[in-house]
Order: sequence, then C-alpha cells, then structure tokens
Amino acid sequence: MPKGSGKVLAQNRKASHDFFIEETYEAGLVLKGTEIKSIRNGRVNMKDSFARVERGEVFLHNMHISPYEQGNQFNHEPTRTRKLLLHRKEINKLIGETQQAGYSLVPLKMYLKNGVAKILIGLGKGKKKYDKRDDLKQKQAKRDIERAIKDSY
Repeated sequence: MPKGSGKVLAQNRKASHDFFIEETYEAGLVLKGTEIKSIRNGRVNMKDSFARVERGEVFLHNMHISPYEQGNQFNHEPTRTRKLLLHRKEINKLIGETQQAGYSLVPLKMYLKNGVAKILIGLGKGKKKYDKRDDLKQKQAKRDIERAIKDSY
C-alpha cells in the first residue's frame, strides 16, 4: 500500500488468486454523497469488479457499494459505473498495456488516504488453471513447513 495511506476498507482477495499482478496504480474515485458515507462504514464489495479504459478515461464496473441507511431519496445505485481519477500519462500507459492480449485492470483494495477514498488498481495477466493449482500447492507446502518448525520448538 502506498505511503501515508490509512485504513483499508475493502480488499479483493480473489485478485491475487486469478491474476499475476504486474503493476499497481493509485486512483481516486468520483463518488456521490451517500456513497462515501457507505464506504466509510465499510459497506463495499469488490469481488466481481473490474476496470476498463473507455473513451480515454478509466471506469470501474460492478463494484457494489451498499445504499446508505439514512440516504432516503438521495441514495445511489449500488453497482453503478464509477469514474477513476488518474493522470493522463498513466491512462495512456494503461491504454497501451490493456490492448495486449490477456491483460486486465483489477481493483485490489480500497482505503482512505487523508480523508479521501482511494482505490489501488493492478494491471494483471490472467492465470491459467494449472498456475492456480501450483500456487495452492506452494501455499500448502509453506503452511506445512511453518507447522513443522512450530511443532519442533
């Protein structure tokens, strides 16, 4: 996580299982009033969300932010498309990299930084089924080694 960042509000744990993350970018979000209140309450789900470059801008799709309880008629739509705020150089770089086969923009975590909601997006290449199996085997082996060391002391 970038320096000076605050509390992690939501994390996409499935992203590291499904993708090889090569680069990460910190982006701001364009939000409505009730959305930031729900985010501060930690009512965010990033499970099936993804980012896409459209018309020279980056948009976040399928991120679920629950409606705010006291929001009445001013509440937001939970899975609306939200614009990400990045520098032009970063967007141009992402345009070039996402046009290569197999690369996607995946949101990794959402956090508050100086009172502002930020999202960490990663440029990832999709894993094949055998890659996922290898990762699980390595994790299990690491756990077994840790247990053996712990039990021997």
